[in-house]
Amino acid sequence: MIKVMIIDDSAVVRQTLSSVLSEEKDIEIVATASDPYDAANKLMNLVPDVIILDIEMPRMDGLTFLRKLMSQHPLPVIICSSKAEEGSDNVFQAMQFGAVDIIQKPKIGTKQFIEDSRVMISDAVRAAQLTAVKKIAPAPLPVAPKLTADAVIPPPSRGQVSIETTESVVAVGASTGGTEALRVFLEALPIDCPGIVIVQHMPEHFTAAFAKRLDGICAVSVREAADNDTVLRGQVLIAPGNKHVLLKRSGARYYVEVKDGPLVSRHRPSVDVLFRSTARYAGKNAIGVIMTGMGDDGAKGMREMKDAGAFNIAQDEKSCIVFGMPKEAIKAGAVDKTVSLEEIAPLVMKRSKSH
Repeated sequence: MIKVMIIDDSAVVRQTLSSVLSEEKDIEIVATASDPYDAANKLMNLVPDVIILDIEMPRMDGLTFLRKLMSQHPLPVIICSSKAEEGSDNVFQAMQFGAVDIIQKPKIGTKQFIEDSRVMISDAVRAAQLTAVKKIAPAPLPVAPKLTADAVIPPPSRGQVSIETTESVVAVGASTGGTEALRVFLEALPIDCPGIVIVQHMPEHFTAAFAKRLDGICAVSVREAADNDTVLRGQVLIAPGNKHVLLKRSGARYYVEVKDGPLVSRHRPSVDVLFRSTARYAGKNAIGVIMTGMGDDGAKGMREMKDAGAFNIAQDEKSCIVFGMPKEAIKAGAVDKTVSLEEIAPLVMKRSKSH
């Protein structure tokens, strides 16, 4: 059982999160706390595997508590934010202080909305627990049905060939630990890099703030993707939270389609959806990159990219927070080269120039 403590000043949020997570057979809520002082008292008598932490609370804010916790007794912490776009600086600071993931607070909504929240929140808890013991594979557990990219984009037809073009395009997938990994990767890219499209598993609204922050520190232009955006050299498009992004092409012009759809590989946006569309519309002109993250989202799509002639790169185990997604892509025979995080940008540039 994964033991979870929830720290939030809202009784409704504590109740909702407890209700959502208690439905999972492998997750147990061992304590809830209304503020960090209450949590500190309870931590004297128990040690949870994962803490879900609000940022704005009375008496002591979540960031102060996180810093104290990480300096005295480090535990996997997930930041729970209702309006990530408004508190983006605090959320980024929390990631720097050691938080492993971000989730959006579940709201009352449709049955499908609650079900999607349950899947994404419970998977975030499992991923957080894995970061503490990342060398040990979790035991197989009964999970909700996992849809493939077929739910959003049809599988490639046999013998399907992309229209010839010489322009390279880079498709990137990341999850747990990806916010920092993407910063390292994008900061190392020159302004003449090929166009890049990224899927990072993130809550709705947070991706705009994430893109804005990266845009301010990188030589390349970084923005949240909008439907029909053109993929340009020196520009990075990041999939909006809770939306799938597909690469498309009209003549020699690459562009993105942003669309709704079911969870694919338990995620929305899904790396598999981006990678499949990249295989279809870019083929051998594409470079695929799979980074740190739990699960197997991206493995099948990356294999389709390789079969279409793309060159694929995986982040190595040593530099990953969770060596899940890259490991599954490697197992699928989809990866051409496995390198450290710092080596990804130079390799991308080398491959794009030799194309």
